[in-house]
Amino acid sequence: MLAWLGRLARGLIAPVLFFGASAFFIWHAQQGEQRHVERLQDLAQARIGLNIATAEREAMERRVNAVRGSEMDRDQVEERARALLNLSRPGEIILPYAPGERLY
Repeated sequence: MLAWLGRLARGLIAPVLFFGASAFFIWHAQQGEQRHVERLQDLAQARIGLNIATAEREAMERRVNAVRGSEMDRDQVEERARALLNLSRPGEIILPYAPGERLY
């Protein structure tokens, strides 16, 4: 009787190992595809953030370059000075901002 169980066990070892290895690789292949899709979505969001940050940086550089150099843009200088000094001209309409919603 023990010989019969030994032959049965030896005969089942290869199919069980093959099935286990196949299940392991199939499961990881499916999980890998899902993770790949998640990474692509993360990458797309990061690129959107990069584009926004690049646009903001370029806008700031344009404003700084307008004030810097031998030919300053008088409108930019006046706008910035008036904002910093909290000054206005007679007849202008003033729109106050909340403390957390500063324009600059």
